[in-house]
Amino acid sequence: MGKKLGLAIVALAASLGTTTFAAETGPASPPVAAKKPVTETFFGTAVTDDYRWMEDMKSKEFLDFMKGQSEYTRAVLDKIPGREALEKRIVALDNAGVMIFDVQKYNGKYFYRRSQPGQANYSVVMRDGEHGTEKVLVDPDKLGKDGKHVSIDHFQPSNDGRYLAYGLSEGGSEQSVLHILDTTTGKDLPEQIDRTNYAAVSWLPSSKGFFYLRLNKQAAGEAGTDKYKNPKNYLHMLGTDPDKDSAVLGKGLSPAVTLEEIDFPEVIATPGSDIAVAVIERGVKNEKLVYTAPLDKVTSADAPWTQVATMDDDVTNLALHGHDLYLLSHKDASRFKILKTDAVKPDLKTAQTVVAPSDVVITQLSAASDGLYVVDMDGGPSRLRRLPYGGQVQTISLPYDGAVDSLSTDPRDPGAIFSYEGWVHSRAWNYYDPKASKIEDTGILPPSPVDASAYASEEVTAKSYDGTEVPLSIVHRKDIKLDGSNPALIWGYGAYGISQPPAFAPKWFALLEQGGIWPICHVRGGGEYGEDWHLAGQKLTKPNSWKDLIACAEYLVAKGYTSPGKIGIDGGSAGGILVGRAMTARPDLFRVVIDEVGVSDALRSEFTENGPPNIPEFGSVTTEDGFKSLFEMDAIQHVKPGTAYPAVMLTTGINDPRVPSWESAKMGAVLQADSSSGRPVLVRVDYDAGHGIGSTRVQRDHELADKLAFFFWQTDVPTFQPKP
Repeated sequence: MGKKLGLAIVALAASLGTTTFAAETGPASPPVAAKKPVTETFFGTAVTDDYRWMEDMKSKEFLDFMKGQSEYTRAVLDKIPGREALEKRIVALDNAGVMIFDVQKYNGKYFYRRSQPGQANYSVVMRDGEHGTEKVLVDPDKLGKDGKHVSIDHFQPSNDGRYLAYGLSEGGSEQSVLHILDTTTGKDLPEQIDRTNYAAVSWLPSSKGFFYLRLNKQAAGEAGTDKYKNPKNYLHMLGTDPDKDSAVLGKGLSPAVTLEEIDFPEVIATPGSDIAVAVIERGVKNEKLVYTAPLDKVTSADAPWTQVATMDDDVTNLALHGHDLYLLSHKDASRFKILKTDAVKPDLKTAQTVVAPSDVVITQLSAASDGLYVVDMDGGPSRLRRLPYGGQVQTISLPYDGAVDSLSTDPRDPGAIFSYEGWVHSRAWNYYDPKASKIEDTGILPPSPVDASAYASEEVTAKSYDGTEVPLSIVHRKDIKLDGSNPALIWGYGAYGISQPPAFAPKWFALLEQGGIWPICHVRGGGEYGEDWHLAGQKLTKPNSWKDLIACAEYLVAKGYTSPGKIGIDGGSAGGILVGRAMTARPDLFRVVIDEVGVSDALRSEFTENGPPNIPEFGSVTTEDGFKSLFEMDAIQHVKPGTAYPAVMLTTGINDPRVPSWESAKMGAVLQADSSSGRPVLVRVDYDAGHGIGSTRVQRDHELADKLAFFFWQTDVPTFQPKP
C-alpha cells in the first residue's frame, strides 16, 4: 500500500498425507497469543478484535510474541529439504547479469540505478553518453552502519547534470534524508534534509535549486496518524540552510489553492518553460488537482496560481512543453484521453482532445522536443505512440508483446528513452530516434545471460462469477503437460488502478525449473482495462477482486494446468486483502497462501500512520458504506474457527511504514488458533526491513527461497519432502 511499506515439529494431520519433521533445534511450536477481546459496534454490527493489544508494538508482550514467531518460522523453513539448494539457484539466477532501472538523460549524461552481480543494493550511476565511462555516484553498500543497511529511495539529477538530489533511509524504513551530490567532485554538499520520504524533487531550469516535498516535524506524543498530514512544498537553493527554506505550497499558505490535510503538493519546473505546475495528490487517489503560475512568482505569498483541474476533472498525469499543457484524463473516457490547453490561461472547457480514447488504456505521457510520447496498455502488454506537435498520432512498432515499464524524455531533446521487456524476454533500454523513425538499443544494459528459451507465456481470460472476462497471464515451461499435476503459484494485487505488465524476472525461473507454473491474475481493482476496471474492485465492489482470483484458479484447474492440492496464491500489501479473502472464501481451493506485508485487518488500517492517505481507496469506518466495505475486506473477521485452512506464510518487516507488523501478527494468531487443517501457519519477521522497498538483494533472494521452498513442500514437490 501507500502513497505513491530453528526447526520444530510440524505435525500435519495424517489424512493430508504429508510427512512430519523431527525436531532438532528451535521451538516445537509457535507462541500462543493471549486473547483480550475488544468489541465495538458499527452501524448495528458488533465486531470483536481479540488481539487489539498487539497494536502496541513497543510492548514486551508483542516483542516476545514476534520473536517467538520468528524463531519458530526460521526453524521450520531452514529444515525443508531442498531449500538450501533452491536459494543457491535463486542467487545464481539473480546474479547472472546486470540490472538497470530508472534511466534518465540530462545534458548528454545518463543517470540510472544499477545493481551488478554480487552487489547487495542498487547504486546510482552516471554515464557520459551512451558509450562513455560509468561513474558510481552513490553506493549504499558503503554507507550502512550499526548493522542496518542503507537504501536509495529516490534520486533526481539537475537539468545540467551537475548535481544529484537523492534520498537515503535505513533498514527499509523509507524515512528518507535528502542529500545533494556534486557529480564533478563526487562529494555531497553540506546540507541534508530529513522528512523527505516523498521528496518529489523538481529542479529549477537554472539548476541552482529545487522544489521538494517535506513532511511536518511531529511533536512528542503527537498521534501517528498525523504523520502524513499537511506536508508542504519548499524551494531549496543550493548552499543554504534547509531549515530556512521558504514554504511554497501547503494547506493555508496560498489563498488561491485550497488543500485538505491528506493533500501532497508538488511543484514542477520544466526546462524550456517559464510556467510552474502545481500537482496536488490527495492521499492515494490517482486523480489530481492541477494549478499553474509564472515560475518567477511562485515563492510570493500571493502567488497567482490558476486552477486547471479539479478532482472532478479526473486528471491523473500531465506533461508540459513550453506553454502547452497536456493532461491525461479519464473524464467520460474510462480508458483515458489526452487534452491540451494553454498553461498561461488554462481552460478545460475549451481544451483540445489531441489523443482520443480508444480500446487501449493510455498509461503514460512524456514531452520531448519533437513531440509527445504516449504509452498504452492492451490488457497487459504495452503499445507505444508518438504525437508530433501539430501533427497526427503515429504508432511505433514494438518487437513483441511486452511492457514499456519506464519512459523518459527531455523537452529540450528529441526522442524518448524507454525500457522494454516480456515475461520471457529480457529487458532492454531503447532510444526512439524520430529522425530515422526507428528503435535503437542504447547498449546501457546487456541482454540477460539467463536462457529463457525453455519457457513460454500465454495471455488468456478467465470467466468470473458474473461473466466478466478477467485477464490471466500464464508463464510456464514449454513442455508442461495439462494433466493437473503442476504446482501453480498465482500472483495478484488489484488496487489503486495499478496493473502488472509483463516483466522479466529470471530468479522466478526457479519456480518453473521445478515444474511449477506462474500465473498472474489481473483482477478488478487494477488498471488493465482502465478506470472502470479499477472502480469495479474498490470499496463496495472490492469482493470482485477476490472472486476474480478464485475464477482464475478455477480456470487453471478446468484447463488441466493444476489442481486444488497444487495451488498457491501470493499477494502483498493491498494484495493481502486479495489473498486473505480468497482464502477465507474458498479454503478448499488453495493449498498454500503467501501473504507478504499484507493488509489483513482492514477495519483497523485507517488508524495506522499510513491509514489516512488510503481512505480514498478503501473507505472509512466512520461511514456506513465505508464500514461495510472494510468489513468485507477484513480477512481476520472472516476466519471461522474449526475450518481447514491452507498452509499460510505471512511476512513482515518490523520497520514497515505502510502496513505495520501487527497486521501480520494478528492474522497469524487468528489462523494458528482457529485452523483445523494441521497445516503450518508461519509469521516471517525481518528485523532489518520494512515494506520491501529498500530491501537488499540478499534479503529479497532469501525471502523468495523461503516462499518457494514453503510452497514446494506443501504442494508435495518430491525434492522438498522430508524423509520418512
